[in-house]
Amino acid sequence: MKGRRPPSNAVFRALADETRRQILEFLRAGPRTSGEIADQFHSSWPTISRHLAVLRAGGLVVTERQGQAIYYELNTSVFQDLIQHFVGWMKPFRQSAPARRRAQEA
Repeated sequence: MKGRRPPSNAVFRALADETRRQILEFLRAGPRTSGEIADQFHSSWPTISRHLAVLRAGGLVVTERQGQAIYYELNTSVFQDLIQHFVGWMKPFRQSAPARRRAQEA
C-alpha cells in the first residue's frame, strides 16, 4: 500500500453509524438537499444535520451550494481509497500459510 495514506479515523467514525450508512445509500441515487435527506428518515432535521457534518468530516460526502440550497453528494474517491486500503491490507492473507512463512523468513 505504498504511496497511499490509510483511511482516517473520521472515515470509520462516519461509517460506524447505521443512519449515516443509510444516508450514504440514499445518496447513491444522486445529490440531495439536507431537507430531502431529512424527509427520508425518522429523525429531526438537526439530527440529520449532525449526521451530515460527520459524513463531511470523514470526506464521504461533498457539498455544493445552489442558491439557498446545499446539495450533498457522495465523494466516491474516498470509497475507492478505502477499497484499495483493504485490498492492500488483505494481500498477505491471500498467500498460503507456508508462502507467508517463507516471505517472513526472507
